[in-house]
Amino acid sequence: MQPWFETVTIPPDRSWLLFDRQLPDFPFNWHYHPEFELTLTVGSRGMRFVGDQIERYDDGDLVLLGPNLPHAWQSEALAGEGGLHRAIICWFTREWVEGLTSLMPEYGSLAALAAEAGRGLQFSAETVRLLRPRMLAIGTLSPARQALELQAILLELANAERRHLAAGEVQPGENPRDRERMRRVLAWLHAHYDKPLRLAPLCALTHLTDSQLQRVFKRSTRMSISEYVAQLRIGKACRLLVETDLPMSHIAAECGFSDAAHLARQFRVAKGLPPSHYRQRFKHADLDRERPRRTAA
Repeated sequence: MQPWFETVTIPPDRSWLLFDRQLPDFPFNWHYHPEFELTLTVGSRGMRFVGDQIERYDDGDLVLLGPNLPHAWQSEALAGEGGLHRAIICWFTREWVEGLTSLMPEYGSLAALAAEAGRGLQFSAETVRLLRPRMLAIGTLSPARQALELQAILLELANAERRHLAAGEVQPGENPRDRERMRRVLAWLHAHYDKPLRLAPLCALTHLTDSQLQRVFKRSTRMSISEYVAQLRIGKACRLLVETDLPMSHIAAECGFSDAAHLARQFRVAKGLPPSHYRQRFKHADLDRERPRRTAA
């Protein structure tokens, strides 16, 4: 069975992606992607498939998977009192790791960890005991502190007890048609997300019906086309709010929102605060950096 190519979309205002997956069950979804994946499974037990290895997993399963390593989880039962199977997932790119290690020699151990992840790594129960609370809490932190916490967790893992999962690195067979379809769709969306969304041009590009296109896109990105476009629009709005003094009406028009009120509603849903407050936070941070520090007399 050929694994499915999954598109992991890291927002423009982030260097990596955090996802807290909570579902009634984890269906078998044999897939791969070019990003590293760190996954902590919570309140779930079942079967884990990584490369050529198949074994049982239980609550507190912590694994690191390298780029393009096929994998899947298939839940069988809940483990605990919660009613949902849960996974805390961190996706990050090879370029992200290389950027850290090139800037900071102190991070050299991450290079070795990344190299070993090509076969998949599972970490010991003691490591999970120490890191589980931190991974469960990472989503409550500010974006900057989330990035720092992920780096700290990876540094802990680089020196932790671990074992390889797959017997060797397993590269998926290419599925050029699927990858080319997604490449065309994503390129079109990135070029036109500031305009009203229409599926007809995408259907023509991919030779798929509306329903087929939506199904392929959802399976590859884990979000609908409209959700993906909303993410692109919010990402650009964040950049314009921070980098410019444009009024909200102009930002709304540049990002594809019908008006400032539409921008405000969507922004609050995505970020949890109005766009004006988001802008003020960054302005206050700039003032704090420019203000000279007081020193004791």
